Amino acid sequence: MIKTAIVILNWNGLSFLKLFLPQVIEYSSDHETLICVADNGSTDGSAEWVADNLSNVKLIRFEKNHGFAGGYNLALQQIEAMYFVLLNSDVQVTQGWLRPMLDYMGTNPDVASCQPKILSYDRRDHFEYAGAAGGFIDKYGFTFCRGRIFDNMEKDTGQYDTISDIFWSSGACMMVRAEAFTACGGLDPDYFAHMEEIDLCWRFHNTGHRVVSIPGSVVYHVGGGTLSYSSSFKTYLNFRNNLFLLHKNLPEKQLFKILFLRRILDGLALIRFMLKGQFRNALSVGRAHLGYYNSLGKLREKRKRTMKRGEVQNDDLILNKSIVFEFYIKGCKTFSSLSTKAT
Repeated sequence: MIKTAIVILNWNGLSFLKLFLPQVIEYSSDHETLICVADNGSTDGSAEWVADNLSNVKLIRFEKNHGFAGGYNLALQQIEAMYFVLLNSDVQVTQGWLRPMLDYMGTNPDVASCQPKILSYDRRDHFEYAGAAGGFIDKYGFTFCRGRIFDNMEKDTGQYDTISDIFWSSGACMMVRAEAFTACGGLDPDYFAHMEEIDLCWRFHNTGHRVVSIPGSVVYHVGGGTLSYSSSFKTYLNFRNNLFLLHKNLPEKQLFKILFLRRILDGLALIRFMLKGQFRNALSVGRAHLGYYNSLGKLREKRKRTMKRGEVQNDDLILNKSIVFEFYIKGCKTFSSLSTKAT
C-alpha cells in the first residue's frame, strides 16, 4: 500500500491540467505518493493529453460525469493508500505543501481530515472562497471560513497561521485518512457537487474524529474552474445540498426548528435575488426546495444511518448564532470579528 494518493477529479479541465499538474508532480514526488487523474467523462481531450504526456500519472477514465462525490467515490475505490488528497484541477500547489499535512496526520490519529491554507490564485495575498483557512457552519447550516464570510475574502496577514480545529475541510484541497473515509461511508453521490465534503466532515465529527487546518501548507485556488461562482446551477446545488446537510445531520431536538427557520431565511434570500435582478438565481432557490422535498424519502433513510454513528461530538465548532445576522446586521465582516467565534 502506498502512503499518499493525490487524486485530481477532472471534467473538461485540460487548460488547468497543463498549467498546474506539472507542479503537482514536481512538488509531490518525494512522499511515497501516487498521482492520479480521474477523468469524469471529459470531452476536451483531457484524458488523452494525460495518457500521451504523463506516463507517471495514473489515469482512471469514466464514460460520463458522475459529479464530484460520485466521481471521487468511484476513483478512490480503485486506489489503496493510507491518505487520499482530493485536489481540484484548478489548484496550484507550492513547494513543501504535503509535508506539514502528512506530519500532522501521522502524529494525530484522531484527525480524519485536514486542509492547507487556500489562497486566491488571482489575488495571492487574499484568501480564496472555497475553504480559506478552514471551514465552519452556523446553527442554521450557513457556511463560512477563517478568512471568508459570504463574499468577503480577507487579506492574508498571518492572522490565521495557527493550526486549528475546524468543522469542515475544503474539497478544493483536502487530505483524508482513507480508513475514516471508508468507515464513514465516503461522499454522498446525491449531492453531485458542493457541500458533500461538509457532510462527510460532519460524519467524521459524529464518530469522534477531528478536522484540522494546517496553514503551514499553502496552495492557490483559481476557483469556479468547473462551475462558475455566479452560476444559477451552483446556486441550486448550494441551497438544495445545504438542506440535505441539515436533514441528515442535525440532532433530533434541533431538526424541525432549524429547518423551519431555514425556509424563512431561504425565502428572504430568494427575495434578495429578485431585488438584485438575479431572477435565475431566485428561481434556483425555489427549485432547490422542490429538489429537497422530492428527496425526503432517501434523506430519512440516510439520517437513520447517520444517527447510528452518534451526534456531533465537536459541537463547539458550530457557531451558535446566525452568521447572516452577524454579517449583515452587526457588520462582522471577518472571522476574527465575530463576537463569539466557533473555535
